Amino acid sequence: PDVIIEAQFDDNDAEHGQDHLQDTLTDDTKKLSLDASEKVKAVGISGVHRTKPDDGPKVNDPRLLPDTFLQRTAKVVYILEKKHSRAATGFIKLLADKSSELFRRCAMFSPVDHRVPRAYVSLADCPPDFVTRPEDYSNMLFVCRIVDWKEDSNFATGQLAKSLGQAGEIEPETEGILMEYGVDFSDFPPEALECLPQNLPWVITLEELAKRRDLR
Repeated sequence: PDVIIEAQFDDNDAEHGQDHLQDTLTDDTKKLSLDASEKVKAVGISGVHRTKPDDGPKVNDPRLLPDTFLQRTAKVVYILEKKHSRAATGFIKLLADKSSELFRRCAMFSPVDHRVPRAYVSLADCPPDFVTRPEDYSNMLFVCRIVDWKEDSNFATGQLAKSLGQAGEIEPETEGILMEYGVDFSDFPPEALECLPQNLPWVITLEELAKRRDLR
């Protein structure tokens, strides 16, 4: 009962019924039992002393099985650091089921990066005429930030941040990539600009050149 046997099911099995699948499972079970029995015999031959007949490993003991038959499992207990910005570029479209309650409240965001899940976004965040003229936005790039993802849902929940422009153009595509990777490309604040020389054109003085190493 501790051994899980995985069998492939294809169209041939469907044509010949379940008998072929049952025979395959039976044969695999016999092979596992024989392998375990041989391993028990080998342990007994190696000279391991047992004080009682029942204190040795049982045939169905999973510890006797080779590593190839065991599936290691793990559980995520804590997120140490979020490496992704939760922002993605993609396209918005109406939901397929027009009769659902969700159709009147949300749209579907499809990211360009397929590693990012699709997300429901509120229609309130979409352009005002998106519902009546969705074809006008079929090639428009949007930035969406994922805010939640329920365990029982196939889609995340997102919030549209801004519209970038037409897909395929240099500026919208570049801005989308920078936002996805969390690169701050905003203008420098006045405090940073005040540190720069104000009298232009600026040249290095002779006194400053004397203190520097010339690598020209």
